[in-house]
Amino acid sequence: MSKRLHITNGDAAADVIRRAGIGGEILPWNDVLHDGPVPSGMALNKLSAVRAQFIAEIGWGDVGEVLADFETRDRCLRSFGDFDEVVLWFEHDLYDQLQLLQLLDFFAGEDLGGTTLTLICAAEFLGRSSPGRLAERFAGRETVHADQMEVGRRGWTAFRSSNPTAIAAFLDEDTAVLPLLASALTRHLEQFPSPTNGLSRSEQQILELIAAGHSVVKDLFRASQEREEAEFAGDASFAIWVQRLSDVPRPLVLFDDSTTIHAPRHPDFDLAFWKRRVKLTEAGQAVLRSDDDHIRLNGIDWWLGGVHLRPEILWRWNPVRRTIELDGE
Repeated sequence: MSKRLHITNGDAAADVIRRAGIGGEILPWNDVLHDGPVPSGMALNKLSAVRAQFIAEIGWGDVGEVLADFETRDRCLRSFGDFDEVVLWFEHDLYDQLQLLQLLDFFAGEDLGGTTLTLICAAEFLGRSSPGRLAERFAGRETVHADQMEVGRRGWTAFRSSNPTAIAAFLDEDTAVLPLLASALTRHLEQFPSPTNGLSRSEQQILELIAAGHSVVKDLFRASQEREEAEFAGDASFAIWVQRLSDVPRPLVLFDDSTTIHAPRHPDFDLAFWKRRVKLTEAGQAVLRSDDDHIRLNGIDWWLGGVHLRPEILWRWNPVRRTIELDGE
């Protein structure tokens, strides 16, 4: 019997794969790469340390525990040669496609020896599937070829570049061997600030939905998800985005009692937060009208992949031109 390692996007998908009765070891990748620093020039262990520090700083876990989890994960990945087959299970959204890029880049630099690398990836959410459906999809898995690993390697390099025009240049290339990648990386570029008001697409959607009457945080999250062509952000990321609109010198959003919004911190992901109501401030209304700029009001210190956004080095996504532009040029 073949010895298999299944690598997938997180615990929910891992549970369904397990219940599908396929057999093998399952490794949830468990990293929200679309938020926080993913700088270039770092090997896997160094990058995992950076990611663990970021995750701890935003309140998603204890740095020691997160790093220990990443180290266990990375050791399992590096043991791929112990398996006859490694199966990559991923989806079409930004969260998954970035994880897939990281893994393809890793395998592109390895001698697979006698290990076969296969891929299951479509516009179909794994965690919402039935075990029977995943068993069907497993039967249709395809071998990963060298050209897919090469595109994955180039895409991962572009994503980690400190200059986001590298992503735009990569998207001008032929990426058809990974047909879901281009739309996902374009969605990543839409997370850069707008030239008209300094909001990312996600932040713009949040303000628009509050203005339209979605005041309960839970409902706001659901409504924001419905605006996505491919949902990619979990509730923890969403809560951080809302906090970043509130915990600033000139808040755009507050709780309805005019207090600052703070996302729940691990292990206190309490339900009360999601039942609270929020409102736009006068500054938020001005920014939503594009009468003011969020970054001019509040500055910025945030990472998107390899790009560290700061007022002195600020890249913006122009949704009309569909281009990424350096502020002031």
